Parts: sequence; C-alpha cells; structure tokens
Amino acid sequence: MFSESSFNPAPLILEELQPLLQWLDHLITEAIAKAQTLYGVEAASDIHRGLYINDQEVDRLLARTPGQPLFPSDRHLNWLSENSRCAWLQQTAGLSDFDLALMLVALAPEIDLRYERLYAYLQDDVTRKRPTVDLALNLLCSSADEKLYRRSHFASNAPLMQAALLQLLPDPHQVQPPLLTHVLKLDDQLIQFWLGQTALDPRLEPFCQLTQSPIDLTNLSSVMELPPALQTLIESVRTTQRPVKLYLQGVPGIGKRQIAAAIAMALHTPLLIVDLPRALSLKLEVDSLLQIFFREAQFKKAILYLPGIDQLNEENQEGLHQRLLEKISQVNGIVILSGLQPWIPTTPYRSSIMSIALDLPDMMQRQAHWQSCLAAAGIEVESQDIAVLAQQFRLTPEQIADAVVQLGHRPVRLGSDRNPHREPTQPSLIELCTVARSQSGYELSALAHKIQPRYRWADIVLPSDQLMKLEEISNQVKYRQMVYQTWGFDQKLALGKGVIALFSGPSGTGKTMAAEVIAHELQLDLYKIDLSQVVSKYIGETEKKLDRIFTSAEMSNAILFFDEADALFGKRSEVKDAHDRYANIEVGYLLQKMEEYEGVAILTTNLRQNMDEAFVRRIQIIVEFPFPDAESRQRIWEVTFPKEAPLEDVDFAQLAQEIKLPGGNIKNMALAAAFFAACDRQNIQMKHLIKAAEREHEKLGRNWKYLEDNRG
Repeated sequence: MFSESSFNPAPLILEELQPLLQWLDHLITEAIAKAQTLYGVEAASDIHRGLYINDQEVDRLLARTPGQPLFPSDRHLNWLSENSRCAWLQQTAGLSDFDLALMLVALAPEIDLRYERLYAYLQDDVTRKRPTVDLALNLLCSSADEKLYRRSHFASNAPLMQAALLQLLPDPHQVQPPLLTHVLKLDDQLIQFWLGQTALDPRLEPFCQLTQSPIDLTNLSSVMELPPALQTLIESVRTTQRPVKLYLQGVPGIGKRQIAAAIAMALHTPLLIVDLPRALSLKLEVDSLLQIFFREAQFKKAILYLPGIDQLNEENQEGLHQRLLEKISQVNGIVILSGLQPWIPTTPYRSSIMSIALDLPDMMQRQAHWQSCLAAAGIEVESQDIAVLAQQFRLTPEQIADAVVQLGHRPVRLGSDRNPHREPTQPSLIELCTVARSQSGYELSALAHKIQPRYRWADIVLPSDQLMKLEEISNQVKYRQMVYQTWGFDQKLALGKGVIALFSGPSGTGKTMAAEVIAHELQLDLYKIDLSQVVSKYIGETEKKLDRIFTSAEMSNAILFFDEADALFGKRSEVKDAHDRYANIEVGYLLQKMEEYEGVAILTTNLRQNMDEAFVRRIQIIVEFPFPDAESRQRIWEVTFPKEAPLEDVDFAQLAQEIKLPGGNIKNMALAAAFFAACDRQNIQMKHLIKAAEREHEKLGRNWKYLEDNRG
C-alpha cells in the first residue's frame, strides 16, 4: 500500500476536467444511439467490424446524405468558468469554443482508455481507437454545411495548427490519405497542461532547466551593488507584475542568473532557463523548439531566462536571432536575456528591450563576499588576508564562492601530539591565493604560455635603484584599490589605470627573472605572450587576437609578459605603401588597448630606442637592467647554485673576474658544470665550471681560455 503522503490528487484539475468529460460523455451517448441505427443492430456483436463490407453495409452507405454528420449535435461548449485553465488557454491562444471541443475529444483517451473502445465503435472500425478528423466533425457539427466549414480549423494557419497544439497524424496504411482519416493528437506539452503536470517537457530537458529555488535579495545586494535601474525594476515587477523585456550585460559569474532568479522570487514564479547555444550545439531543430520553450514558460507561468544570447550572432545565427526577438516581442510576460557584449538596438524588436550593464564588484564588495562565503563554510581566515584577496583578485561573486568550496576540499594537516585527531587548520595566505588564482585564466591559457614563478627577491642580483623600482611596481599593484577608490583618484582618471612597466637591457641581465619575482610577490599568474602567434598578415586578425588577450588578462587576474616587445610595440614608420599604413593602424590599436587596460603588463626589450615614444609615455615605470659588474657577477654565481649542490674548492670571485657574461649565461654554465660533475661522479669543482664556461663561449662564437696558472 502507498502512504497518503505519496499521493496528491490535484483536486482543482479534476474539478475542471469532470464537467468537460461529462459533456463529452453526453455527446458520445447520443452518438452511440444514432450509430446503432446507422450501422445496424448486428454491428455491435461483429468482432470483425470495419474489416469488411457486406451488401447491407453498401446499401446503408449509399443511403446517407453526402457530407452529413453521422451524429449531429447542438451541444456547444460555451459554459466555461472564467477562472479555469481551459478559459485561460482559450484567451491566451486565441481559441474558439470549437477548438476547445476538438482538444477535449483528443484528450479523452489520455485520461481514460475506455474512450478508445467507444471511438472504435463510433468509427465502425475496431482498429481505429484514436479519434480522426471525421469522427470529431461527426460528433461536434450539426449539419453538412457546418462540417464543411469546420475543416478550416485544421488549416495550417488555424490557431490550433499554427501554435502546434494539435497534430494531424496520417493513416500509415494509405498513400496520401484524405484529411478526414487523419488522427487527432494533442502536443505532449498541451496534455501536461490539461492534466496539471509540473514537470519540464522532455524535449527541453537537454538544454533547459525549470527552477523555483528561492534567493535572498538582501544577500544578493550585499555581494554586488545592483544598478539603480535594476533595483527600481525589481521593485516595480514585484508590485505591478507588468511585462518586462530585459538584457543583462556582464562577465560570466557576475550574478546575471542570480538576478533573474531574484526577479522570479519577487514575483513568486518559476524561472525557465534556456541554453540556446547548447541547443545549437546539439543540432536540434531550433525553430520548433522556440515555440515549445516559449509555450512552456507560458504554461508554467514562468519567467524566461536566455543566457548567452549574444553567441547567436557569433555563430552566424542572425536569422534565428531575429526570429527569437520577434517571439520575445509577442510575449506578454517577463523575458530576461543576458550576454557578454553590450546590447545594440539595431532592429525594431531590440529597441523594446531594457539593457543594464553589471560591473564587477569593487574591493569592499569582494571583501564582504569573501567574508560571507568563508563564514558559511566555517573557515576562519585573518581579516588582513581577506583584504589581500579582495585587493589582488578581481573575482566575481560566483568565482569567490567556488574558490571557498575548493578551499574547503584542501587536504587537512595532522594535529599536534596532544591532539592526534586530524583537524582542518587555518589556511595560509599562499593557499588562499592559490584557490583564488585557480578561478581564472582558463581563456588566457589558450592565448599565452603560463610561467610558473620560481624566483624570489633573494635570487635576483641588481643595483639598489633597480630593485627599488621593482618594489615600486609591486606596491602600485598592492595599493591601487586604496589610491583609486578610497582616495578617489578613480574619479579623476578615465584611462591609464593599469600598471605598465618596461624592462630594458641586454639579454641575460634578469628581465624575465624580475617578472617572475614580481608575480611571486603579488601571488599572481604570469603569462608570456607569444608574439609569433599574435601578429598576423591578415588584416584585422592581429587586432582581434590582441583584444582577446587584453580582455582575458583583465578577467584572469594575471600579469601579461611581452618578451622582446619591440617587435610588437616598435616605432611607427613613414607611410610608403598599404603595408606601412596597416602596420601603423596596428600600433595605434595597441596604444588604445594599453590605455584601456587596467591590469598588470610587463614589457621587455633589448633595445629601448626601438620602442615607439607613444608607448613609452604610457609606461609608469621603466627599469634599466645593466650588464653586471664583477661584484654583481660574483653574487649571481653564489645565488645560482642551490644549497644542496656539492661544491668543492670553487672560487666565485675568480670566476666573476675571468668570465664577463650576464646572469642568463652564468645560469647555463652552472647547470652544465653540475652535469659534468655528476658524470664524473665528483663534487662540482673549478675544472667543471671552466669546461662549462668554454662551452658557453663556444656557443656565443667567442674564443676564451682560462689562464693555466689559475687552473690549480
């Protein structure tokens, strides 16, 4: 036996259907009485009825008036309750009473299979259990003229057919069967509506989601500052429930779906989320699906939410986009669109849609969201560490929530000797920054090479002035929120709020190492831009790639590293041909992107004089990396070897005097010497370093020999 709690009879649905089915039963009862005369008394007991025709049947058929309904009736379905689902459907879809009666005839076998046997009897054929067009007309029409006129309800432009609420299935045993033999079949979505079923239409399940999850509007406003227009809109739809067409523009994770859910919650309605780009990827027949999901939202009285709508243009679906906008314009409810790109009202349908841009949360909002998510997860973090996270990483609310979830899954450490139980410890700042970094950079990874920072301040050897400038770069990143937001400089500057640095100097002097030191200090990812993959001979392609790189970098909380940047940021030339003109256009576009960029970018060059002066003016800090002197070379030799490396009688001072090469070459020599020593199964000695130095000079095309009296 089933428990009572597992059964919900939906009494309101039954109350509506019972009178309708009783009306249909009266029609069928009268029709059966007439059928006994038409078909003969013996027809009721003939198990092969409809499978053959005898002489008496031929005579009866010839005696009928052509086109006359077999069971003429004057019972019209015109007494519907104003508040019933049936009346709502009639008004919404523009249906007549006759359309409703047709739907009821087709719906009956979905409720009770006894109607199949009754329909088979009335159609004088045991194989015809489903109602045909002919049976419906015979039941519902009172004269031959009406029966002929009512055929218009099955035309392609009739309300039932145009909305695909009713399907006409041809007789599979006939070639080009006449209309009268077609079987009436209600759309499954309409059957669900009639029966009060709340499940999502199975055809929509691969790319749709129906949700009634509540959302706290107060919590939403605490993690992201809603634009005033949106706050006014939410309050308006809450009180007036007026039709609204809305476009939310912003980066992924900014809270567009949460806002749609908030509006649905304010109206106490479900939210139907439709992933149209996924429907396109599944190669589904989209035009019919448009009709289905719009009707699903209508039947469920749900707010329709269409994310990623701007992808339709990118995937050459402009025709579909226009049809979608036309459908939206006809909806007498609430439709919410969202995308990454700004909304451009270029068609009559677009102009009726309100566009609202959503900005990334500022530092204080990010800090509040970190605190809220960490507290909800039961993770204790020092307030100063939360401030660092909020300042360094421009994450969306969704990314912060995901980072906290990931933080909760980190391996726990063993407790003390007094408490051997495994207990989660307070996460370190490095752990916090690691999970924060993991939430971004995915798109940039496809455009650039990620460098894992290995070097620290102790590893780099530079004069004090250069080291001070590197620290200034780090400090500009650390304190930019304080300067721009707290101190108000953000209101004074429209452009140029990024941190752009130029490292110039000969190869091997530590420019790449310095970039790694800064990335490690700031706990930010470092991405090296491969210029060979950026510059294209095709017009416009270079600009497109640069736009993707700068856009992705800002969302990736990463440092862009342009090595040998003079290849891309070189001086503009005199225009002599179309190639020069286009090259100058590229440089001009770069200037614009550099000014707009609000992230961190480091450029390196061996020849500063090759850099375009317009770029140099836009650079906040320039660091000249000098060729190291003997004292600096000695220090580089000392810090290059790990503490685990077995050194034996090595004179770094002598090496620094004899070998006049920069740090990059010193690193190569140290590594080569280690391999020479490992091959000899000895500690690293001067002879190994001298051999490595000879090989390095040979590679550079130089003649170099260590003095014999110094070989020891």
